[in-house]
Amino acid sequence: MSSIKEQIAELSRGTDEVLPEDGLEAKLQQGRPLVVKAGFDPTAPDLHIGHTVLINKMRQFQLLGHEVVFLIGDFTGMIGDPSGKNATRPPLTPEEIKANAETYESQIFKILDPELTRVEFNSNWMGDMDAAGLIKLAARHTVARMLERDDFSKRYKSGQSISIHEFLYPLVQGYDSVALKADVELGGTDQKFNLLVGRQLQQDFGQQPQIVMTTPLLEGLDGVQKMSKSLGNYIGITESPGEMFGKLMSISDDLMWRYFEVLSFRSLDDIAALKKAVADGMNPRDAKFELGMEIVARFHDEAAAESARQEFISRFQKGAMPDEIPEVSLDAADGKLGIAHLLRGAGLVESTSEAFRMIKQGAVKIDGERVEDRALHVEAGSTHIYQVGKRKFARVTLA
Repeated sequence: MSSIKEQIAELSRGTDEVLPEDGLEAKLQQGRPLVVKAGFDPTAPDLHIGHTVLINKMRQFQLLGHEVVFLIGDFTGMIGDPSGKNATRPPLTPEEIKANAETYESQIFKILDPELTRVEFNSNWMGDMDAAGLIKLAARHTVARMLERDDFSKRYKSGQSISIHEFLYPLVQGYDSVALKADVELGGTDQKFNLLVGRQLQQDFGQQPQIVMTTPLLEGLDGVQKMSKSLGNYIGITESPGEMFGKLMSISDDLMWRYFEVLSFRSLDDIAALKKAVADGMNPRDAKFELGMEIVARFHDEAAAESARQEFISRFQKGAMPDEIPEVSLDAADGKLGIAHLLRGAGLVESTSEAFRMIKQGAVKIDGERVEDRALHVEAGSTHIYQVGKRKFARVTLA
């Protein structure tokens, strides 16, 4: 068993905050398995690798012998999480929640050990709470405290509506920690307020307050906005090996290290050694190959990962892709941009007519795949490697 100091170093890796700062050490010194909770509202049927930042952290706790609870917020999903939203979020129907939740269980076990993972639904306790119980729960918090939350405060000051039911969301999430007697709750930085409500409610109910650990929201392929399906800058964990590997190869060299930190299961020492090797002259693309292989193998298998790598190399004609690829950012005023205008804006062609001519000649590729559709439009929020001919390349982020 690792020392407490070593455990804290590994568990704190990639986190934004641990509150209180000395709380995790105090919990670990109790010498018992901790109950570690992370909640996920089933808002969509598929998870992307941005969601796995929290699941990876759960795995780290699991490997150290702690009890991990994957909480599916089927009850809170009917409220709609207002975190970070500038408008009331529409709730999901029970049918949508059930369908989405069923897909989550199979996906998370690509990372977590199913034998050591408790899957819970917060409807198990909230569904039995009557109106009187919910009123008593609401009495434990004040409107003034709710308005301390950044998104509520901004909406209130700007005159935007806040529905009463939205105040219930942090209370229900906090009560989940009471019901589970959580020692640690994990969440994104946008969940900090809700996680702290859990600490307060546990104190009110006479429990030891949980430790709050927040992780940053993972940047998407564009390296700017958080990974999101609605922005199109995501990598889905159910995508094909080739698609997943190609998307990982499209990220910038700087973003690669961010992904290593929060997505890789390599030790911090291994990552530091890899970073030093790149600084000493190793091609960053080779380090990115290592990242792509690890992630694809996790969600498929090692054979699929190797096949995806070989396919990627062959698509780029093994060595035809330069070591240094120019980074270009373009704006898509209407949420998308025609391929000809994109190629011209990236400096890969001098005119749209040249772009159309090169497409007709089969000389235009996106992530190694030949483009045949002259009317192709690329969605905003995406990042891809574009190639014209044998020597012109650009990594283009469309905002």
